[in-house]
Amino acid sequence: MANFKPQVRFETRESRHDYNMGRFRCINPEVTKQFNTYAELKKALKDYILHDHIGDDPVFVVRSKRGEWGEWFEHWRLVNGVPTIVKEGWS
Repeated sequence: MANFKPQVRFETRESRHDYNMGRFRCINPEVTKQFNTYAELKKALKDYILHDHIGDDPVFVVRSKRGEWGEWFEHWRLVNGVPTIVKEGWS
């Protein structure tokens, strides 16, 4: 069974600035961040990621699910100030 660390992709003002300025060989303005556990990722989503995200697209999370094969994805948005999964499924 393939387990991997959960990760999230999102865009910030800083990453957009670096992309527009051609810094650090950015190929897109999104930041990818990896976490040791899904619980850590969810806490970061609640604490700062969803508040710092500036893109029109939802924040994209990919992870494995215990006892399952493959990659599970989630699209997160702030809905009435609450972190909410708006779409999910198998990649």
